[in-house]
Amino acid sequence: MTRMPLPDIKNSIDRVIHAIEGRYTNGMSPASLTLAYMDWLIHTSHSPGKMNEMRENMVRKLSAFSLWAGRASLDANAPPFINPLPGDRRFRDEAWKRFPYNVMSQGFLLQEQWWHYATTGIPGVAPHHENMVSFAARQWLDLFSPTNYPMTNPLVVEKTVNTGGQNLVQGLQNMLEDIQHNLLSETDDIDPEFMPGKNLAVTPGKVVFRNRLIELIQYSPTTDKVAAEPVLITPAWIMKYYILDLSEHNSMVKYLVDKGHTVFMISWHNPTAQDRDMGMGDYLRRGVMDALKVINSVVPEQKVHLVGYCLGGTLATIAASAMARDNDDRLKSLSLFTAQTDFTEAGELMLFIDESQLSYMEDLMWDRGYLDTQQMAGAFTLLRSHDLIWSRIVSEYLLGEPPHMNDLMAWNADSTRMPYKMHSEYLQRLFLKNDLASGRFRVGDRAISLRDIRVPVFCVATQTDHVAPWRSVYKIHDLMNTEVTFVLTSGGHNAGIVSEPGHPRRSYQVGVQTAEDKHIPADDWLVRHESQDGSWWVPWCEWLDKHSGSKVAPPTMGSKEYPPLTVAPGTYVFEK
Repeated sequence: MTRMPLPDIKNSIDRVIHAIEGRYTNGMSPASLTLAYMDWLIHTSHSPGKMNEMRENMVRKLSAFSLWAGRASLDANAPPFINPLPGDRRFRDEAWKRFPYNVMSQGFLLQEQWWHYATTGIPGVAPHHENMVSFAARQWLDLFSPTNYPMTNPLVVEKTVNTGGQNLVQGLQNMLEDIQHNLLSETDDIDPEFMPGKNLAVTPGKVVFRNRLIELIQYSPTTDKVAAEPVLITPAWIMKYYILDLSEHNSMVKYLVDKGHTVFMISWHNPTAQDRDMGMGDYLRRGVMDALKVINSVVPEQKVHLVGYCLGGTLATIAASAMARDNDDRLKSLSLFTAQTDFTEAGELMLFIDESQLSYMEDLMWDRGYLDTQQMAGAFTLLRSHDLIWSRIVSEYLLGEPPHMNDLMAWNADSTRMPYKMHSEYLQRLFLKNDLASGRFRVGDRAISLRDIRVPVFCVATQTDHVAPWRSVYKIHDLMNTEVTFVLTSGGHNAGIVSEPGHPRRSYQVGVQTAEDKHIPADDWLVRHESQDGSWWVPWCEWLDKHSGSKVAPPTMGSKEYPPLTVAPGTYVFEK
């Protein structure tokens, strides 16, 4: 009689303990944090020269600051002692130039500067641990910023006087509502002003295919003639697809359709515990490859412009590499938006990724079968704590203002989960081991190489991207042996992509590198290419036209093999 194998009791106990712990640490590994702190502490205590430098630096700065504070108390126009870092908008209001608020804000910035000096440049500290400690120090310091307290924020003081304290009463009500919301684990109510299918994701179209993982949307044509080659967009599955089909005025999908392109969009299923064993291979096969099969039926005998955004761009690159390896020539071009292919410098997200942290995270996902939306949102929120935590506290709790919402914020709140197996593979193989850039990433039974891709590539990066830093995205030049058109646009990871023509204060730089060109370092590229005002959508659409054939009559909606199932935006976009 065959005996069933016994479960791994020891491993299961460890995982259960970690899963319970993780609910109270927001998914952060205590071991990873402790190792980073101890690495910094031990090396600092064994560096008397650095410690003496730190003391001298503190005394010198405090002496100079005291003299400056004396002048600033009498002259509101005194130049600042320290300029805030780029992107730090906390003290930009003119009220912060008045005494004593100018001294408070500058004193805080001085502390911030000194702690950065104290947590970096310690001989022997691992770079990853140094980044973690420096980041943690910034987070703790942000707690004590004078902007966060009613008596030290001039804007709050002024409004309190003008309203007789009603702003604080309303702020307390806002805070109590948020506390109740969190304690009861209430799901976010859908704002009636921003609903998919009503005023978001409203570009007309049909769902022409559905499997366990995707719905494929084909958008209705608005022109008499269209480019012969269709466009397939692969968005990231960490959020809903309609980031690229927001409101009517800033929908990339509508822009493409109105310019005469046949557009298909993948809408990802929001996985549950039943989908825990879906891996990267499933997302490739049931996502990109199944979508291509359907498009080949709807638009036969035409190659496809493959487009990928963020994580979807990485998947599109993997698909293009695997197809090139297998001599599958169905692609006409490849467009990538804020998509990384080399993860050695993958930005501040790497703060949350090491062997200890991934082991801990895997145990959390093993318990539930997926990565919860709150854990993902927590990491992104910490990376932008000024904008997503403290500014909201000041606005809603101290100034008593109602929560502000727009289409991009509504989309950002509509988050999704990720299956246990897929996310584990993604973090281990791409972020930690960098298999894709190193030629070790396997599709099927063989490794793929980005150098096999021969179709032209249009690659977009954004200047202030915390998720996919532009210098990391730029490394695609070293990994591909084909023509790469690289665009660096203003804005961040999302706002820089949703950059429709007519959007104020938008600019971009663009350059083309062929397979024969010599390498240009990222910073040299920045100097060589002039900034142009406007939206990068315009040169991208011109690039698509350049790499497309003659105009033809629009294809039918769906095909005999794949008839329309329902109207856009489909059903998967509404999954919670």
